[in-house]
Amino acid sequence: MDKSEILKHVDHTALKAFTTWEDIKKLCDEAIEFNTASVCVPPSYIKRIHDTYNEKINICTVIGFPLGYSVTEAKVCEAREAIKDGANEIDMVINIGDVKNKEYDKVLAEIKAIREACEGKVLKVIIEACYLTDEEKIKLCEIVTEAKADYIKTSTGFGTYGATMEDIMLFKEHIGSDVKMKAAGGIRTKEDMEGYLNAGCDRIGTSGASSL
Repeated sequence: MDKSEILKHVDHTALKAFTTWEDIKKLCDEAIEFNTASVCVPPSYIKRIHDTYNEKINICTVIGFPLGYSVTEAKVCEAREAIKDGANEIDMVINIGDVKNKEYDKVLAEIKAIREACEGKVLKVIIEACYLTDEEKIKLCEIVTEAKADYIKTSTGFGTYGATMEDIMLFKEHIGSDVKMKAAGGIRTKEDMEGYLNAGCDRIGTSGASSL
């Protein structure tokens, strides 16, 4: 798989707390140069990116990030504002506490509420797999499918570990046919990116695209 084919599947990412506008501009310029799938950026930069680059760039952002325990109403508001500001893709973090409490109806309802707030834009659901049992991961595959999200995503990159091939294989077995997979967290090398794409992922979240 050549570099250009890999980059078409990359969400070129900068989500550190101290990310500056200079960092964001560099990210966006690289995304245009490399023809990445999107830039994945903090919500506070969406409007400025949209005003600066217009339709030259596909903007992805994060909701309830990185811990996921914001109330649903706050996440819905974040999603609506992000779409209004110019985002085309939303990566939301589930409430992991609800999963641990086995309050799966609440998890489903929240994803559905954010799905509605996205107004037809792409929705990716971050389950933060590092904190979950296989049983919980399988249940979330079912919930993400039922909620009609576009993607299930492994990680925020801020947890105890990121993407693993084992999780991707588990997702692949249990998600619905309309749900795609995004691997993120700790993916740096061309070999890693190619491996996840060959395993069936449609997107790769990484800050390492420029090093390919």
